[in-house]
Amino acid sequence: MALRSIKSPTLITPTAVVSSSVINKPQSIRFSLKPTATLAVHNRQPSFYGIGSYLKLKPTKFRCSASALSPQLKDTLEKLVNSEKVVLFMKGNKDFPMCGFSNTVVQILKNLNVPFEDVNILENEMLRQGLKEYSNWPTFPQLYIGGEFFGGCDITIEAFKSGELQEVVERAMCS
Repeated sequence: MALRSIKSPTLITPTAVVSSSVINKPQSIRFSLKPTATLAVHNRQPSFYGIGSYLKLKPTKFRCSASALSPQLKDTLEKLVNSEKVVLFMKGNKDFPMCGFSNTVVQILKNLNVPFEDVNILENEMLRQGLKEYSNWPTFPQLYIGGEFFGGCDITIEAFKSGELQEVVERAMCS
């Protein structure tokens, strides 16, 4: 790919030339007192060129660690999910929710007079991360009915409004 230069407006400070252009991943910045800078784009990797020495900035790379869901944790989660007909993994507990979304689901379940087990995910980081993989759901609260993942707060609200939640809970309680 050919190298092309684009002139961009700049702001002069005593120590650096700062471009007013929006750049997602700058590769290097050269400090200068020159009133203009040239933005060079090569292979979609923009960088600043000016006079003087420069500071190379490397983009942050995130490394995926090993799975948080060990076989032992998976067994524990399966036992928890199947221990009661309705299980809510939440921030806090049903008597003291520590999140508005968790509180909303608790209030819905209490409104339906549903007996449920609550699990505070804030007490154990391994449980919290493993549960995200187990359910393939990134947020909390997570509601399980009859051993199956039902959904988070938004899904629970919609199912409550439509009457579907009550039907699913009744089927689970009768089985």
